[in-house]
Amino acid sequence: MRLNAYLARAGVASRRKSDELIKAGRVTVNGEPGQLNTFVGADDRVEVDGKPVAKQRLAYLLLHKPAGVVTTARDPQGRPTVVDLVAHESPVVPVGRLDADTTGALLLTNDGELAHRLAHPRYGVEKVYEADVEGRPTEEALQLLCEGVDLDDGRTAPAEAGLLGPSRVELMLHEGRKHQVKRMLEAVGHPVTRLHRSRYAGLALEGLRNLPRGRGPGRSGPGPGRSSPSPAAP
Repeated sequence: MRLNAYLARAGVASRRKSDELIKAGRVTVNGEPGQLNTFVGADDRVEVDGKPVAKQRLAYLLLHKPAGVVTTARDPQGRPTVVDLVAHESPVVPVGRLDADTTGALLLTNDGELAHRLAHPRYGVEKVYEADVEGRPTEEALQLLCEGVDLDDGRTAPAEAGLLGPSRVELMLHEGRKHQVKRMLEAVGHPVTRLHRSRYAGLALEGLRNLPRGRGPGRSGPGPGRSSPSPAAP
């Protein structure tokens, strides 16, 4: 395992921040300065600023994110975060991002390698959304969503779209631009009034309830509000 991935898995820092620690000479492996291309084996001793680093047990949590909670580990404005909700013993972080007013499936983990693969556009991870919209989308509007919509940052990739009700759209994407669902639906004339992600990377929310804002789940592991999935790398 590369040194930056080892540090990320140990919860020291993200892979990018770990690279900065390595370049600053703050990381040693078996007493020698670590390099960006250093690989760490099972018997190697890794230290940061002279303190030993132990690889943490991997954790995977599926959260039914409520509205009014931000998708970050810390918020400078003091708003409740998804990490506050799970209050896990391991320093897990969210994979990807949901807007504060968006509810639904959110994976949190300390598995840096998996998080990187899930978030990387190259792997086209499946994301399924349910959107309540203004007006009643026509077949023509749904076809536009499927074929791709021209946005200010380029045309969207082909998607799958269908109706769950007169003003409720289900949309399956394999890319993840900022505010993409909201922008796509607004572009076809149907602004979003409520957005929910029902599935992420094959992980669904069956058996989880939507947590009230500011309240953590009742217990660790599988149970109300979150579960411990066994995600497979895409």
